[in-house]
Amino acid sequence: MHLQKIFFQLLKKPISFEVFSDDFNDMERQAMKIAGWGDNVYVKIPITNTKKESSKELIKRLAEKNVKLNITAIFTLDQVKTVMSVLNKDVPSIISVFAGRVADTGVDPVLLMKECLKETKTNPKSELLWASPRELLNIIQADQIGCHIITVTKDIIKKLQLINYDLDEYSLDTVKIFYKDAVEAKFKIN
Repeated sequence: MHLQKIFFQLLKKPISFEVFSDDFNDMERQAMKIAGWGDNVYVKIPITNTKKESSKELIKRLAEKNVKLNITAIFTLDQVKTVMSVLNKDVPSIISVFAGRVADTGVDPVLLMKECLKETKTNPKSELLWASPRELLNIIQADQIGCHIITVTKDIIKKLQLINYDLDEYSLDTVKIFYKDAVEAKFKIN
């Protein structure tokens, strides 16, 4: 009974399923099939295919058919602007900006995400998703700028207990780990 209750609660939550094709016509066919799976289902469409061809026209066609979309693999403000220009303002959508991967390039993602958030405000049914976070700080950053959604890995969730942890204690914990590792490794300097 408990599992059944959880399952039915999950049916009410939004969930995204991504198309597998690299061909826009086949993506559209797959998207329509996926969209029929439930009212809470969003169809994930990549911003481009592997040939670097924009998905703009496909996004527009699907939006016109009232498909809830999650546009994924976005890295630039121009990509967000492109998507926002063709979305249906009456249908919920998710704009997934890979802020963590942007940070991997040495670029501070906070500035980008603030600008993306401004763009998504042109469509009240669109939500900005901070995708691919790398550290606990990303959750705080996303919250501070008012980002609607953030994906979080299990490893980052485990670090939530460190919020406001005393840094002197954290320093001591770290020294203890170093010492334990050295003892277990039986390191000696003669």
